[in-house]
Amino acid sequence: MNRTAKTASWTVAALLLATAASGCSSSTKKAAEPAPEATVAANTAAADTEVKAATSQATVTTKSVGKLGEVLVDGKGKTLYLFMKDTKNKSNCSGACAVAWPPLHTSGTAKATGSAKSNLLGTTKGSGGTQVTYNGHPLYGFVNDTKAGQANGQGLNQFGALWWAVDADGNKVTTKP
Repeated sequence: MNRTAKTASWTVAALLLATAASGCSSSTKKAAEPAPEATVAANTAAADTEVKAATSQATVTTKSVGKLGEVLVDGKGKTLYLFMKDTKNKSNCSGACAVAWPPLHTSGTAKATGSAKSNLLGTTKGSGGTQVTYNGHPLYGFVNDTKAGQANGQGLNQFGALWWAVDADGNKVTTKP
């Protein structure tokens, strides 16, 4: 292959990759768009490991997160989300979706603390293992919530539907951050 053909092939490959990446991260809001590609790539690599890793008993608790008020968080204080494309006790997030939005996995029964209600906790078969549900909603983290108290995924439209934080009664929180 000559040099011009090789350059053209690499250019086409780069354009296809950029097009594919942009198709997976549409957002209906500008203020909380995902981090730059380098950060997303690093966070996605970490989340990919999390999705595949065996977990212990998950903890679901509550924490006040900015304008959202008191919402569900995991044992590390990271915001938990529901996916509007899911149906009761059934996850519709797998593959690239589950990498960007890691399911909250548990081995055994999840534990509720704070204002979280143990009678609303359950499990379902999710991407990569047993996924925690709350009031029938499978629960997920978000790859760009890198520390406790962030809600960078709030209201994003990704993988075909909106993502919302969850309150202690198991309802979506639609307040914008």
